[in-house]
Amino acid sequence: MPSAIRFVLAFVASAVLGAAAAQPPTALGPDRARLFLTRTGFAPSESEVSLWAQLTQAQAVERLLADTAKVAARPAPAWADEAIVKPRDLRAMGEDARKQERRKQARYGLELRGWWLQEMATTPSPLTERLTLFWHNHFVSSQKKVRYAQLMYRQNVLLRAHAAGNFGALLHAVARDPAMLIYLDTVTNRRDAPNENFAREVMELFTLGEGHYTEADIKEAARAFSGWSLDPDRATFVFRPRLHDAREKTVLGRRGAWQGDDVLDILLAQPATAEFVVRKLWLEFVSPRPDPERVGHIAQRFRESGYEVKPALRELLMQPELVQRNEDNALVKSPVELVVGLIRQAGGEIAYPGALSIRIAAMGQNLFAPPNVRGWPGGDAWITTQSLLARKQFLDGALSAAPTPMKPGEIQPMLERSAVAGDVEADPARPFVRQLQALARLPAVQIDASAWLKSAGAYPERVVGAQSARSLAEHLLVLPPASPAAPDALGVDALRAIVLDPVYQLK
Repeated sequence: MPSAIRFVLAFVASAVLGAAAAQPPTALGPDRARLFLTRTGFAPSESEVSLWAQLTQAQAVERLLADTAKVAARPAPAWADEAIVKPRDLRAMGEDARKQERRKQARYGLELRGWWLQEMATTPSPLTERLTLFWHNHFVSSQKKVRYAQLMYRQNVLLRAHAAGNFGALLHAVARDPAMLIYLDTVTNRRDAPNENFAREVMELFTLGEGHYTEADIKEAARAFSGWSLDPDRATFVFRPRLHDAREKTVLGRRGAWQGDDVLDILLAQPATAEFVVRKLWLEFVSPRPDPERVGHIAQRFRESGYEVKPALRELLMQPELVQRNEDNALVKSPVELVVGLIRQAGGEIAYPGALSIRIAAMGQNLFAPPNVRGWPGGDAWITTQSLLARKQFLDGALSAAPTPMKPGEIQPMLERSAVAGDVEADPARPFVRQLQALARLPAVQIDASAWLKSAGAYPERVVGAQSARSLAEHLLVLPPASPAAPDALGVDALRAIVLDPVYQLK
């Protein structure tokens, strides 16, 4: 069992579940439906569980894939189509004007985080948003370097449009995406001064994975991407032939006068690409230990389909581990999954999107600003002493009838951990930092604990009893609790005990 799961389940007895049932019933049933919906989206409400429990796993997969979307349900942020300030114009500004522009972009970035969280909390297609989040952490870029929130929004729209579509088309589109062109320095790649950043990452992190290319392949591929740039007036991709190296290159043993798109096609032709992507999808949805033989089989089908995502997902989501209530198959929820799952499961709402963005970032997942080009490592890495404390503080506060405001001494360290304040100067006297401090004092979500309890057949000020305590845990957790709620506890206390149980961190 992975180390972080041991950490999360430190108080769980060694034989929580025993052997899995020999043969699952035809229909998923409530327990497996809850696990299925949590793994493929976010923690579901009890009404959702009741509907999906009647389906077989195959029927649930088909329904899920049929409901994927290509556009967000929420309207775009008001500034989404606002023209960006050109870099040369920014350089020509006075210092005060530049600071004002940076503060504006930081504010837009915070609003963008809140916009996406609201989309995740209300979307009719949770799988679409989970896939968009997956690709966001696969094709990594960050507003900290890109600067422009408008370009980060455009990239988010792009990822969603291709989320369940064709991986090859997504790869080609991302390679020309303005945010990516800036983030991996493709805009500076010229014939006489090749920049290797994008060539390296497209092989190591986007397609092949380590060990399937050489340094010579990177150097040759970088030449193929020379001349890829941005139109400064429209902030869109443009190819500049005069800056392109048109000579022959050899990439992965194939020689020709390759351009960037040719190199991407060469990478897609490699079996390693399909295996690399499928393995990452397995870790995202199925279990912490991919089965090499099954991954290889699904990857072959993925490649044969021309890199259509849905056929690969169909096979991945049909794996038995995905609906096995077994601690060895347990995955750790990311901060976004934890928070959005709580909101959707409880029928709650986001009170202040900016406040919620700050709290999630403090847990280690600052949307639109992954820690580096590799993104968030996920899995065991989500759970540390510091991040687990931040998670539990959030959950406890979300269930409080009157959340205790954060003390002044607690706010600045949280902002530093969240790195949201890092988008601009971290000086507490700065206007944007003062805005963040004010947001950090506000409640992030609104949860009606009474309504949530009633949906599970319990009441806030009544003793739950042993049977109701077990039923409540079954409604909220994908595994038995590490520390079951006391049968003589009041409903609201039992609810808090279950949500704060280590198992609530798992999916």
